[in-house]
Amino acid sequence: MDVEQYMADLGRRARAASREVAASSTRARNGALLAARDALDGARAELARANAADLERGAANGLDASLMDRLELTAARIDTMLEGLTQVASLPDPVGSIFDMNTMPSGIQVGRMRVPLGVIGIIYESRPNVTVEAASLCLKSGNATILRGGSEALESNMAIARYLNQGLAQAGLPAAAIQVVETRDRAAVGRLITMPEYVDVIVPRGGKSLIERISSDARVPVIKHLDGTCHVFIDEGADESMAEAIAVNAKTQRYGTCNTMETLLVHRAMAGAMLPRLAQAFVAAGVELRGCERTLAIVPAAIPATEQDWYEEYLGPILAVRVVDDLDAAMDHISRYSSQHTESIVTRDHGRAMRFLREVDSSSVMVNASTRFADGFEYGLGAEIGISTDKLHARGPVGLEGLTSVKYVVLGEGQVRS
Repeated sequence: MDVEQYMADLGRRARAASREVAASSTRARNGALLAARDALDGARAELARANAADLERGAANGLDASLMDRLELTAARIDTMLEGLTQVASLPDPVGSIFDMNTMPSGIQVGRMRVPLGVIGIIYESRPNVTVEAASLCLKSGNATILRGGSEALESNMAIARYLNQGLAQAGLPAAAIQVVETRDRAAVGRLITMPEYVDVIVPRGGKSLIERISSDARVPVIKHLDGTCHVFIDEGADESMAEAIAVNAKTQRYGTCNTMETLLVHRAMAGAMLPRLAQAFVAAGVELRGCERTLAIVPAAIPATEQDWYEEYLGPILAVRVVDDLDAAMDHISRYSSQHTESIVTRDHGRAMRFLREVDSSSVMVNASTRFADGFEYGLGAEIGISTDKLHARGPVGLEGLTSVKYVVLGEGQVRS
């Protein structure tokens, strides 16, 4: 296969399809999603066969247990995929909505209209259910998409795409609106991220190394976050029971997510009372504590923290703990070490809460809530394609609106400029 030519062909087809999808009705796009759901539901046996081939190849290639687990399409995961299609179809359609309409002194009305981005390239690893999640969000927001899943999931992804295409056909939409890259050649990724003539945005979903490589090499804008070094700060005078509940939930509710707390900051006035009870709760949950000198004086069982610990995204049962002098010291620490993902303050003081919201420069900033809420579903977006820590275009959880742009629209009655 000539990968350069193959990817150019995918790009040309996607660009042409994007115009048709952008012009399509909400009813057509919703119809495609629901028809794809029904087609996938009737193809469970074929999906299982394709997935079994991927699993067999993965085992032969020595894929580790965690990747094999992510690769498997269980009946429950298929159910979740189908439910996801139903949910996305039920979400409000952002495309074509007009807002901020104002009448100018000239008499013209000026506002903004939400429009699709065009062609979105999605690059992801292992989990074939992402094929459905990404395709459904891109289609609902009026975009065409090119999906490049992990080579280990190729058979599963191709099988899923066949039934997504059936849904498109049934709704009268072009099959090229959803295309899966059907080659394991890694050169396909390099081409996908360097053809701005066909692709408008790249969304990578995977580990930090994958996202760093794509961000470094791409000639197409990238929506991404590299890691989630998230913080909770327990302020002076915070409600101790609330602080304990938030800190324990932020760390232990789930370890391997980008919105899990990785560093706990405690005001020095709270350290003597809070750290022993927090340490007891974390140790009971199997969490290893790595602390600063002041933390070690209160919790001797903790391990001394290194400078690298303050930067670390552990994605596991390890927590860095630092005692700080005040709010300014906490915000200084966050400014230096945070990945600008999610930070939370536990406080009773309204003024300090407002300072934290204004001055902490992360994509989600919270007061008296667990960082685990930094999620598209929890924010009422219905679904998300990822989280962005960039400052241009989308920031935070990226839902349907994040997959659109805006253009100015002007309504006049014959006005001319003098």
